[in-house]
Amino acid sequence: MSNSAASRAKKIASFDPNAPGEADGGLFGLPFTPDEAQVVVVPVPWEVTVSYRAGTAMGPAAIHEASLQVDLFDPDLPDAWKLGLAMEDEDETIAAASRNMRPLAADYINWVEAGQPEADLGKFGGVPAQATAEGVKMISWLKKKTGALLDEGKGVVVLGGDHSTPLGYIQALAERHEEFAILQFDAHCDLRPAYEGFRYSHASIMHNALELPQVKKLVQVGIRDMCQQEAEFIEHSNGRVALFGQRFLSDEKFAKKSWKKVCGKIIAQLPPKIYISFDIDGLDPKLCPGTGTPVPGGLEFEEATYLLRSIVRSGIQIIGCDLNEVAPGDTDWNGIVGARLLYQLCNWMAVSQGRLTAKGMSAE
Repeated sequence: MSNSAASRAKKIASFDPNAPGEADGGLFGLPFTPDEAQVVVVPVPWEVTVSYRAGTAMGPAAIHEASLQVDLFDPDLPDAWKLGLAMEDEDETIAAASRNMRPLAADYINWVEAGQPEADLGKFGGVPAQATAEGVKMISWLKKKTGALLDEGKGVVVLGGDHSTPLGYIQALAERHEEFAILQFDAHCDLRPAYEGFRYSHASIMHNALELPQVKKLVQVGIRDMCQQEAEFIEHSNGRVALFGQRFLSDEKFAKKSWKKVCGKIIAQLPPKIYISFDIDGLDPKLCPGTGTPVPGGLEFEEATYLLRSIVRSGIQIIGCDLNEVAPGDTDWNGIVGARLLYQLCNWMAVSQGRLTAKGMSAE
């Protein structure tokens, strides 16, 4: 047994999962350090290119705080808390870069929306290049960070920040897996080549991810806002992008099709290995009112987690995942929902990787 495994086992033996989460405790009140954990959450407090409402950079801290109120027992995963789950500290260099660049980007966006007055061209013309340069640094940092954790044998979850944040992690996975698909929960397609001049925009994450040849397919669930350019991209993707938009999901529901059958159609589009990218606005906005660009419609919490469980029970492996666009807003509700969704993502990814056993499934 390795030193980290021995240390984890010692903490499991002394930890009371029924006790209240301590204010100075780890993620979900668990006692594990990232070295001891089997699954590590990497926070990325980044929101340079958000185009409507800001606040997602504070998402990781809000989720960490709310996680202390999450009861650890899960009827499908009674031993989930023993997995060893921890979140790293936020990287202050990344947080500072976002804080410094965000006001410039916000002023630039206002200038673009004002029709790009010639008088301010000198002031704002170079902002996209600056944002791209900072984005490259963030992506490179995350690729190195997550790659090192993967090479240590950890399961990794990235916690944004806006939806531009996970690209470096997807790149790290692409260097370690020959092929996989991305399953995207989202209200938006995020397939624009660039948005408002920003190459690494939150609205471009899936376009950028599809530039990786290892990403063989993109399956989108819950989409209900897209531009014509994105619709044409999907139409001409030769099946590389499979869209299960909200209109389709609603039509199935109105035709009295069970959610189980709909999930079966989604799962049929997935290969043996997938990466899950979860934008919180894929849920009904009553569950995430603080998110940057809420859209009417969306999945219920249990619909999303039922699909997650069904995917894992089908034998598909989740090689990595992210959760993004949780903003504290005016209420703790956003963090509360985000924390519970994060717990499900971490645990079911672990089940798919053989780190944890679910009821009704044999251990690998």
